[in-house]
Amino acid sequence: MIHFSFEPPGPGSPWRDTWDKVRQVSPAAISEMDLCYKYFGVRAELVVDGVEVISGQGYLTLVDLALSLRHALNRLSSGEDSAIGFTENDEVIRLRREGDLVVITSSKHEWRVSVDREELVGTFVEFLREAYSHLIGFAPGLADNPAIRGFSPE
Repeated sequence: MIHFSFEPPGPGSPWRDTWDKVRQVSPAAISEMDLCYKYFGVRAELVVDGVEVISGQGYLTLVDLALSLRHALNRLSSGEDSAIGFTENDEVIRLRREGDLVVITSSKHEWRVSVDREELVGTFVEFLREAYSHLIGFAPGLADNPAIRGFSPE
């Protein structure tokens, strides 16, 4: 079983500024680098068969995660191994195909978990749809941003 979700910061959180400051600029013109470093901090959690692959304890930027997922998804879909990296964290989540399974490991933790490739791909696609929908709902101008279109479900 896979659980993959994100939660934006609530009012009063210093991370809320990473959302609110997008209203001070043109969302379509925000660079990919700024989106990956400065905007849309979230708590994201990925749990696979009880193993916490991505911890919901800290914050990371949603666009950085989404772009990394899109890259991993493209590689997995074409039969290649892949990884998920994080801009502000040196941990790498490795995704290695073994037949119909994907073996997930971490560069920082000793756990190892296997999951059905189709289930993982479906979960990644759904997460990307949810992230895109949430971002566009918050700032509709992001629909014209090239980095955001990079993980658009269309």
